[in-house]
Amino acid sequence: MRVIIIDDHALFRDGLKGLLEQRSIDVAGMAADGNEGIELAKQIQPDIILLDLRMPNMSGLDTLPILRSELPGTPVVMLTTSNDESDLIKALRTGAQGYLLKDMEPEELVGALRDIENGKNVVAADLTDALARMVQGETTIDDDGPFSELTPRETEILYLLADGQSNKLIARNLGISDGTVKLHVKAILRKLNIHSRVEAAVMAVEQGLRNKEKS
Repeated sequence: MRVIIIDDHALFRDGLKGLLEQRSIDVAGMAADGNEGIELAKQIQPDIILLDLRMPNMSGLDTLPILRSELPGTPVVMLTTSNDESDLIKALRTGAQGYLLKDMEPEELVGALRDIENGKNVVAADLTDALARMVQGETTIDDDGPFSELTPRETEILYLLADGQSNKLIARNLGISDGTVKLHVKAILRKLNIHSRVEAAVMAVEQGLRNKEKS
């Protein structure tokens, strides 16, 4: 696995580089700000980009959409001290494939990076309840909202995504095959113009989607 680190704190960059390389992860480059990081990422084409949230001049949230545009196939992982739910939501909504905290145990961080390398979306354990809490008590969507193009079945599956259910569990709950669920999820992502299940779940929470059967 080849990663790059974009962080304005030199001591943290150097420490993280040593930590990762001790665990057979190649740190192919490091940058001190967003602009430098974007150019470095385009040059190196890493497997994963580790991006700090709070940086002067160009924050991680400003850098993230540019990285997603320039390197759409490269996972971007926020690595930050912020456990603020609004930062988490904004990062995932903008396309981050992971949101990890700097005080994680080294082995936990490395395990999360391995999961992300394998295509999973990972949120720090301390924040996994945040999305679930935000689902509670939300209102139904309106006909003019961003989900207006979704079919009733797609809307139902989107709710279950927001509830944290896997494709297998959704398929079991709805009495359909895993393959059918995957096709519906692909259609949802395409219609909403987003890149991941996490983004879909975050959008559902932000827009107040809830299961109409539970209303």
